[in-house]
Amino acid sequence: MNDTLNLLQDLIKKAKAKGADAADAVRVEGTSLSLTYRLGAVEQLDRSEGSDLGLRVLVGKRQAIVSTSDTSPKSLDEMVERAIAMARAVPEDEFAGLADPEQLISGEIPDLDMFDAYEPSAKQMEEMARAAEEAGLAVKGVTNSEGASVGFGKTKVAMAASNGLAHTYSRSGFNLSASLLAGSGTEMERDWDYTGAVWLEDLRDAAEVGRTAGENAVKRLGSKKVASQTLPVIYDARVAKSLVGHLSGAVNGQSIARGTSFLKDSMDEQIFKPGINIVDDPLRKRGLSSAPFDDEGIASTKMNIINDGVLSTWFLDLRSARQLGLQSTGSASRGVSGPPHPSSSNLYLEPGNKTQAQMIEEIDKGILITELIGMGVNQVTGDYSRGASGFWIEKGEIAFPVSELTVAGNLKGMFLSLEPANDLVFRYGTDSPSIRIEAMTIAGT
Repeated sequence: MNDTLNLLQDLIKKAKAKGADAADAVRVEGTSLSLTYRLGAVEQLDRSEGSDLGLRVLVGKRQAIVSTSDTSPKSLDEMVERAIAMARAVPEDEFAGLADPEQLISGEIPDLDMFDAYEPSAKQMEEMARAAEEAGLAVKGVTNSEGASVGFGKTKVAMAASNGLAHTYSRSGFNLSASLLAGSGTEMERDWDYTGAVWLEDLRDAAEVGRTAGENAVKRLGSKKVASQTLPVIYDARVAKSLVGHLSGAVNGQSIARGTSFLKDSMDEQIFKPGINIVDDPLRKRGLSSAPFDDEGIASTKMNIINDGVLSTWFLDLRSARQLGLQSTGSASRGVSGPPHPSSSNLYLEPGNKTQAQMIEEIDKGILITELIGMGVNQVTGDYSRGASGFWIEKGEIAFPVSELTVAGNLKGMFLSLEPANDLVFRYGTDSPSIRIEAMTIAGT
């Protein structure tokens, strides 16, 4: 991608010649292919290819961003003119600015194995989807299919800036999902399964995904409502990750700087039980969100966001770090049409020692949650309320499926009583083992 870097560096030179004090530019080239297969036939096949370029210019403490997909000389000249004019017209932002040259990543860039050059054919993707759906339909009790989907994508990114930043990287991604139906009429239930990976060879077997989706749907047949009460709750691993995601939003440097997070005053405080660790690791090989450096050119580092139950850091880009009088944590993320902002990478809750089955055995009455609905979470107060379905636990065993519940609490209290199981699997980028919460309000009938 040397030609792309040269293009970006020339664009930055033009911006400085026209009056910019500093500038950076990013170009993203992407290719994706997706296929949906349902009831023995391909329903949809889409392929897209695109290339977008974004330029950010700073005139003093004023900044503006312009993006385009047209890289002709005339278009780029106009792009520079517009960006400079816009920057001169906007208010100053005292915290805006590029990294100092000494802050940029230096030395050998670590190889994180983020790119699988293999591009599957439409026929191969169809066979994968077919295998998933057929395995799901073969499960006893499954009566219909919402289909199986397979996706592939690759992205090439080039970044350059007037502070000396000049890097490129490529990443790939593959995914497969299946959704099956069991029962009929008003007694019909739906469930799903999913697998995603950076390398095709790391995807779970397609038939296994389809079979699991079918089995999950059958297990939900005969779903009941339960009375409102306060109960211990277990979040299955596939939904427990949402709690880690809520933490991520609460420790985002932008939210902290604005004072809009319920954890804004909790640095160095015990907000989980001792022994709980939540890690952000952008350097994990073949991680779904791995990167050797962030989108401001600062080296990525593995961080314990929660260390032995104590909140130990925020996610910080340069702007939020300056607002808070701190240093960037190398957590900047950006697209071509917006400024950098803090973001997590491969974020996960470290596993505990118990199996999910052992947690269930310890509960006299409770709920195992396998699906969540809605986004009733207040990041300012920590108040939590979401629709849910799953299974009733009675005397240490799964008794019957339940639905049409609302589970409510406050994230501060939920975090303090949280206990992780030992079933962590890296699937999504934000991941968690199953989680037990000691007591939550269940609103039912």
